Amino acid sequence: MESMNDDTRVVAIGYLEETESWKLGSRFFPSKVGGKPAWLDLANLPSNEDLKCPKCQNPCMFLCQVYAPWIDLESCFHRTIFIFLCVDADCCEENENRTFKVFRCQFGRRNDFFPFDPPIDDENWRPDLKADSYNKLCIVCGAKGTSHCGRCKKVNYCSRQHQIVDWKTGHKEMCRSGIMKPESKSMRCLWLLPEFELVTGREDEESEEEASCSSGNCSSNEDEEEDSEEAEKKRLEEFRDLVKQGKAGTFQGNNLVDDELLQMAAQDEDKVFVRFRSKVAKFPQQVLRYERGGRPLWLTSDNIPATNDIPPCPYCKAPRQFELQVMPQMLNYLALDGVSKSVDWGVLAVYTCQNSCNTGPAYKQEFLWKQDIHKPTTDGNCNNTKPATTTTTTTAVAAAHAAATKLSSATDN
Repeated sequence: MESMNDDTRVVAIGYLEETESWKLGSRFFPSKVGGKPAWLDLANLPSNEDLKCPKCQNPCMFLCQVYAPWIDLESCFHRTIFIFLCVDADCCEENENRTFKVFRCQFGRRNDFFPFDPPIDDENWRPDLKADSYNKLCIVCGAKGTSHCGRCKKVNYCSRQHQIVDWKTGHKEMCRSGIMKPESKSMRCLWLLPEFELVTGREDEESEEEASCSSGNCSSNEDEEEDSEEAEKKRLEEFRDLVKQGKAGTFQGNNLVDDELLQMAAQDEDKVFVRFRSKVAKFPQQVLRYERGGRPLWLTSDNIPATNDIPPCPYCKAPRQFELQVMPQMLNYLALDGVSKSVDWGVLAVYTCQNSCNTGPAYKQEFLWKQDIHKPTTDGNCNNTKPATTTTTTTAVAAAHAAATKLSSATDN
C-alpha cells in the first residue's frame, strides 16, 4: 500500500482476487481478506483476551489486513493493519463499533524476523518465516494456542469454543485413531472467512469541492447546484423505475431491501450519499479505500464523527487520523448472511496514531468507527456509544450495488 502525505491526496482502492494460498503467508507481507491472519511480528501476538468480543466473550474472527508501510519512517518500513470482528449477529448493532478489533504492527527493515532484502516470489522460499515457528497456534483461527487437546496433545486452541469447533469437524475421529491429517476444508468453511488477496489501484485525485462533500459540507454556485439537482432527480426517478422492474441490484426481490432502497432513493437532500453512490459507480468492485490523513467516503450524513469522537492514541497520546475504510461491498464475498439477521455494515473507518508510535505492545490497538444506514430511534439519537436496537440486514450492500448499476443502459434494455 502506497504511503500518502498531505500533498498527495490520491486514494488507493482495494479489490479482491483469488490467488494461491502460499502467496498470502507472512513472508510475503500480504494484504488479504479472510483465512487466518498472516502475522507481522511472528513472536509477540495479541493476547486471546484482546481478541475476544466484549459482548459475547467469544473469539473474534479475522476479517482483513492491509500492508501499509510508511516509507518516511524507518520504524515503519514494515507495517500492517489488522481488523477482526465478532460474527455473532446478535452482537451486531447499528452504528456500534465494540464488536470490531483493530491492531497496528510495525518494525524497521532490520528486524528479528524477516531478511533485509525483499522476499523471493517462490513457494519454496523460506517457509520457516511464519508465526508457528515461534508460537503454538490455534488450529482453527491462527491466534495464540494457549491450550491443547487433552487426549492427543498434538493440536492447540485459543479457546474452548474453538476446541469444540475442531472436535465437531473431524478431530474427534483423528484423535481416537491417532492419525493426524491436515485441517479439513469443512472446518475452514465453518469458521474462517473465504480467503482472497487484496490488490490495490489508484483513484483519480479528488477536487477540494469533492473533499468538502465527504465531510457533509457540499457547496457550489446556484446554477451548478440547480443543474446537479435536476440531474440527480432524473437519476432518482430512473432508479425508482429500476427497483420496480427488479433491476436495481443483486438483492432485488427481498421486500425489506426494496423498501429501504426506495427510502434511500427518496433522500435526495443527502448529498453525502449522492457522492458515495457516484464514487462507487466509478469503481463498483472496490472493497477498501486507503488515504492516510485523508477523509472517509461516508455513506450518509448521519453519524459522521466529530473530532472529539475519535480517541487519541492510548500509547503516546497523539491524535489519531483516518487511514482506511472497509466498504460494504466486501460483505458480498464473506458469506455472513443468516436467515433472519446477519453481520452488516455501511462504512468501517479506521483511525490510527498520526505518529505511528512504537510505544506499547507489538500489536497496538487502534480505533474503528462504524457507520450504518441510519434508521431513526424513538429519541432520534444515532451514535457509536448508544446504538439503535435494530440492524439493517444487507441494506448497505444493496445500496452499494445499486450505486454501481448503470442506470441509463439498464433502462434502455
